[in-house]
Amino acid sequence: MQIPRFWRQIPNRYNLIGVQCENCKKVYFPPRIVCPDCHRLSIGKMKQYKLSDKGVVHSYTVIYEPAEGFENQVPYIMAIIQLEDGPRITAQIVDCNPEEVKIGSRVEMVFRRLGEDGKAGIIYYGYKFALVKTQT
Repeated sequence: MQIPRFWRQIPNRYNLIGVQCENCKKVYFPPRIVCPDCHRLSIGKMKQYKLSDKGVVHSYTVIYEPAEGFENQVPYIMAIIQLEDGPRITAQIVDCNPEEVKIGSRVEMVFRRLGEDGKAGIIYYGYKFALVKTQT
């Protein structure tokens, strides 16, 4: 990802900012300009919405054959997270063993280092999710 594009996306990456349609009240992530349900009626009526940082695992998979650059992270867990606000997002689940993750597991957003960009060494951060530990 190019640095200028990354910096423009900081509010979304750091705070899970989506949009809510003022007509139908549905919440979307990533942000969009037009509601897929209301179409033209939503133009100019899509307002920023700070999404919940909590949700449940809707589906997941464990990656054993990584994409380039992720070799040192295997195995890692990628999941579709159903946020409390409604949208589903794809995110990595961290700080647990793959056996601990189940469909329906409660998760919460954590802020993590995503990578480093080129020779400049600019470190960029973003969201991942971790299992919510139950209190005993």
